[in-house]
Amino acid sequence: MVDIEEVITIANAASEPLKKTDEEIQAIASTVTEHYDDDEVKADFLDLTLQIVVEQPLKIPFVAAVILALNNKKPELARECLIRAITALDERFKAGAWREIKLLLRFLACLQGILEDDGVFPVLDELFSRAADLQAASPEDDCLGLEIVKIILLTIPYIMASSASGLEALASNILDRTDIIASKTHELESLVDPYPGNGYESNHERLSIIGFLQKQLRAEAAESWQLACLPRPWQTPPAEDKPMGLTKHGLPSITVPSPVLAGARPQLPELYFSVYADQDVETVPPTSSIASSILRDSLIDTINTLDYNRNATAKFLIDLDCYFAPDTFVKRATPFDRLREIEEGKSTWKPEDVAVDAVFSQLLQLPNPEHKLVYYHAVLTESCKIAPAAIAPSLGRAIRYLYRNVDTMDLELEYRFMDWFCHHLSNFGFTWKWTEWVDDVELPIVTPKKAFIVGALEKEIRLSFAQRIRGTLPDPYQALISEAKEKDTPDFKYNSDRELFPETPYAPHGREILRLLRSKAPDSELEPHLASIESEASSLGVAEPLVPSTDAYMTAICFIGSKSLSHVLSCIERCKERLLSLGPQSDAARRQIITSVMEYWKEKPGIGVNVVDKLLNYTILTPASVVDWALVENIGRGIILTQAYAYEVVASTVHKVTNRVRQIVIARIAPGLPTEQAALVDGTLEKERRQMQELFATIEDALVGVAAGIVDEMAESRNQDTDGEALLRGWGERWLRVFRRKMAVEEAWIREMLMSGRQVTMDEVERVELGEEMANGNGVAEGRLDPSHSLADPVEVEVY
Repeated sequence: MVDIEEVITIANAASEPLKKTDEEIQAIASTVTEHYDDDEVKADFLDLTLQIVVEQPLKIPFVAAVILALNNKKPELARECLIRAITALDERFKAGAWREIKLLLRFLACLQGILEDDGVFPVLDELFSRAADLQAASPEDDCLGLEIVKIILLTIPYIMASSASGLEALASNILDRTDIIASKTHELESLVDPYPGNGYESNHERLSIIGFLQKQLRAEAAESWQLACLPRPWQTPPAEDKPMGLTKHGLPSITVPSPVLAGARPQLPELYFSVYADQDVETVPPTSSIASSILRDSLIDTINTLDYNRNATAKFLIDLDCYFAPDTFVKRATPFDRLREIEEGKSTWKPEDVAVDAVFSQLLQLPNPEHKLVYYHAVLTESCKIAPAAIAPSLGRAIRYLYRNVDTMDLELEYRFMDWFCHHLSNFGFTWKWTEWVDDVELPIVTPKKAFIVGALEKEIRLSFAQRIRGTLPDPYQALISEAKEKDTPDFKYNSDRELFPETPYAPHGREILRLLRSKAPDSELEPHLASIESEASSLGVAEPLVPSTDAYMTAICFIGSKSLSHVLSCIERCKERLLSLGPQSDAARRQIITSVMEYWKEKPGIGVNVVDKLLNYTILTPASVVDWALVENIGRGIILTQAYAYEVVASTVHKVTNRVRQIVIARIAPGLPTEQAALVDGTLEKERRQMQELFATIEDALVGVAAGIVDEMAESRNQDTDGEALLRGWGERWLRVFRRKMAVEEAWIREMLMSGRQVTMDEVERVELGEEMANGNGVAEGRLDPSHSLADPVEVEVY
């Protein structure tokens, strides 16, 4: 009996650059043929073949080459593999698993040479019929039809590169039919545009992936389907003289459901995104080349399929050049300046740039990436650790490109970029050439670039500590990190030092409240001091006396809990009952809780955001109170919209609300739900959905005022700072765009789920992205308020 490890070598086909692929293919085919009568070996081989197809897309042509070689030796085994592939395809159609459908079709396309008649084309015809039906039923908002057409278009190159011939007419016919759908501009494209402009001049063209894919294939057809980047391992002469593809098989029947299922991920139009779009030398394929679509699609599928193993994903990215035709790329780690010396006509595409570009296309995907942002962070980190000389310079150019375009970038993407940038630097000693951006330090805070710099430094401090970050910065940046940020524990404003806090009212009572809370005194001992503050406030004409007493109480909690996250959670837990009682008594007192937290942590607002998040979890705060605090009570002229912490706290709060609604929807469509429980869930869903809509309405109303320049303070200062006011209106528009999109996505998801009754898992809910992912996704240590989110100890890398 053969060792199964010999069969597993199929998984390594093409991945070793120093091995001859044709020899590996023939060796695998010979091993399996020799042990054909061993049912276990045969079953393991067939299982592994299909597993590689759906998990390691880069290897599909090489796996297909093994089957073609087997067809010369044991045609019945090749036939059995086809049957299994069709069975797997039927199962994926029933589940709406469109990525795996695409990959299985790609595998069959590579086997076109051993298929009878038209092979895969009838399946593509049937798929197009389903796409046409979807477009006819709902041309404005049909995105699944676009996805199906994209799958058809991405399958054609592999058919035309296969060992089959004479298929040009069939390919041309299907391209004629897909053109009407692929060339149409979709109404939802503006919703996911990564560079909307934001009032700045933008050179970014909105490129629909399916649109230019159609044009690329037309261009390839005109060039006789050269498809130069695709590997053709089946063209290597086999060990015997018997030609490949001699025995042909009829493709088993495939049933495409009507209507087709939408699948687990909502489909939206896809726009092309690249961080290497404006270089004087091409380091990635241009959008006019079919290689840009083929390479990007294979890499994206690899990245998103292998989310359970970031190390394997990074290795695939580094070895990208092993899986495509020779001369597709320049040598790995070729310096950018050396590309100018390459003679005309030869490729200047850098494999590391193509790989990094693909990761960023997912990290910065709208409306939501497929996985948590921290996964894409980790892939880039691991890639840089595996091949620092190749990846680090590529990342440096990507960072510079994104920073140059911060002004015109979608606001949500700007904060994703900021989060990744800071997280990445934390893994490599916080090293960056800050001198390149030194001119922007003098810009007003209302400019996007200055706001980015300030927000990035705040996040770096959260990942380390102020003194260390200060040491990595040139002199012009030093003023951005005040001495107060270096204090581990902020001062208590009710202390007796009149030089620090000369005008703090209620100071004696505040100090006594702190003493009693520290000694864990019962509420009965605290009550007189709180009552005294309220009495004194009333005598001073304060409209809401509960507000100053709440301030003293919450500030004391923050001071006691400043040592660590566990300290503040413990203190909140002890004081929970009183804090919970404040909201029903006074909305202003509830908002004062937030004010006290954020004022205490004003030098480290990220910690304040984290505490507010915990208070939301305890239901001490409501989502409406957080949004009111940020966008109503403190909106002013709109300056708060320039602060990264403000976006983080609002986006995090909105996520909690939308995630709650999604959980209820999932409960409602659960199979076998009794009628009484269904009615109860319906009532809860109606209530929660209405509250979600009201929350978005509050955000809309507040931001429209800033975007239109009609909030009170902006109207009063309209003639004093025209440029500053225009910039602030731009911030209002940027925020509006983000939260309008979030509302549209949530409403569309709810409608789709309730109408289709499709079953989903909580894993799908967790894929919804939020602005606070950097804090929550990277594993915040419970024992610290300034945790390090690094995936590993700092690695010295000479980069950028």
